[in-house]
Amino acid sequence: MTRVLITGASGAVGNAVLQELSGGPFDVIATDVRAPTDLPDDVQFLELDVRGRDADQVIEKTRPDVVIHLASIVSPTTRDFAYAVDVTGSRNVLDACVKHGVKRLIVTSSGAAYGYYADNAVPLTEHDPIRGNTEFAYSDHKRQVEEMLAQARQSHPELEQVILRVGTVLGAGLENQITALFRKPRLLAIRGCDSPFVFIWTQDLARILMRAISDGPAGIFNVAGDGVMTVGNLAQVLNKPILNLPAWALKLALAIAHPLKLSRYGPNQVRFLQFRPVLDNTALKNQFGYDPQLSSAEVFDLWRKAAGL
Repeated sequence: MTRVLITGASGAVGNAVLQELSGGPFDVIATDVRAPTDLPDDVQFLELDVRGRDADQVIEKTRPDVVIHLASIVSPTTRDFAYAVDVTGSRNVLDACVKHGVKRLIVTSSGAAYGYYADNAVPLTEHDPIRGNTEFAYSDHKRQVEEMLAQARQSHPELEQVILRVGTVLGAGLENQITALFRKPRLLAIRGCDSPFVFIWTQDLARILMRAISDGPAGIFNVAGDGVMTVGNLAQVLNKPILNLPAWALKLALAIAHPLKLSRYGPNQVRFLQFRPVLDNTALKNQFGYDPQLSSAEVFDLWRKAAGL
């Protein structure tokens, strides 16, 4: 029986993966700093903080065949704490996998690793460069982790890697800083920019991870449902007006609001809405062998109805 260890198992994606794996042909060990709220009976839980020596100790003790590394900071926090989890934590997990003979490491990266740039290809394929922006902790850290993993593929080819560059994850009941934008009375748009979102259903992502454990190939794959939703599309579905601002005006407003702690975002982060990466999922379908069940529009509609909007 394949033994699978999951870091960050208490998050929304982790919980979806645990439900998908429960009752299946795997020996599953869930790890996190706290236990999942709905831990299946056939899943063992062990406390693991990726920032320290826990990863080495737990992986040495449990000897998993496969590690799914989900632990990451998505919600805004201090830069040092996010770095300790995202980058140092990923290094600790990677080192432990190499040291203790793990066969396959599956990492949820992000489309944010490509960065938010005006000259990004539309859509982006796995062959495009990763240029995560330093002004976005999440984007910058995903870039650094991917560079770390690329070096490990050269120095430790015996450790198979599956890298999933995931779009915006949505599912019934899921709430985060992205969905908070959709709940505002008016949707913010940057004049002259479509600001396209690509979504992936939590259940689709869980099934992709399950395939990565078993007969899915190693490699790097964009993960997104078909199609995109612009701010205009979102506003139409939500029946909400759009606050359409020129980029310079929004930068000026954030330059005033951010120092006063009236906004978590600063002027440098306007590009988060201007130049959102659009992910090509061709390799996911044709090479990895998974066709997402829900499109971006269908995932958003599912979330919208569950959110009562």
